Amino acid sequence: MLPYPQIDPVAVAIGPLKIHWYGLMYLIGIGGAWLLASRRLNRFDPTWNKDKLSDLVFWVACGVIIGGRLGYVLFYNLDEYLANPTLIFEVWKGGMAFHGGLLGVILAVWWFGRRNNKSFFELMDFIAPLVPIGLGAGRIGNFINAELWGKPSDVPWAMIFPPFSDPAQLPRHPSQLYQFALEGVALFVILWFFSRKPRPTMAVSGLFVLCYGIFRFLVEFVRMPDAQLGYLAWGWLTMGQVLCVPMILGGAFLMVLAYRHQGKTRTLTE
Repeated sequence: MLPYPQIDPVAVAIGPLKIHWYGLMYLIGIGGAWLLASRRLNRFDPTWNKDKLSDLVFWVACGVIIGGRLGYVLFYNLDEYLANPTLIFEVWKGGMAFHGGLLGVILAVWWFGRRNNKSFFELMDFIAPLVPIGLGAGRIGNFINAELWGKPSDVPWAMIFPPFSDPAQLPRHPSQLYQFALEGVALFVILWFFSRKPRPTMAVSGLFVLCYGIFRFLVEFVRMPDAQLGYLAWGWLTMGQVLCVPMILGGAFLMVLAYRHQGKTRTLTE
């Protein structure tokens, strides 16, 4: 069993002002995405400058934060937030849903594309390889917050999370780290190298959706379901898995469609 590193969720405290690691992880994800996108900007569109890229990243970040929070409220804990709507604004306590964030990004990209004469999938293919940076950082934030841990386990790397998080004090799968490794590191490597060569429009987006859906679906087998929801069916099906099924099917569909219409390709080779 590995010891859980006791990390204060508050990174910096200046009087009443507290900066949480969870919030910093979002800044790291957004900043890292901007830096890597700037390296590929000329190959994406030579007419764009970094101000245009900053605008895109800003609106995508808004989609992530607003969509992620509203997605958590709608998909996972609607009753509690209806009873106390002010809780919606306490984002430093966690409570963000990837699937809601994805919907927020979709809307932001669609809106930005219409205003800048870019097709939806042209933009999505550009930003998809950057998203795992934020996903990985977010999972580290979950780990520091000692939330979203896994099922009890006797694997050598199981951890006992703090009593405020897990009163049962059982060794558990550190599922946040599994998701960091898959949704962050592995997904970034797959998409970054896949997108270095010419690909049909929609292929990069499709691969992102497909791989994320598969990775998340698998990790849910060792991750505890949200307490307020529990398992939805058969003693193992979680809300996360339900939301990943259309992602897996949709991602596979996009890739098939992309390669059937591969006349238009783009390269972002560095």
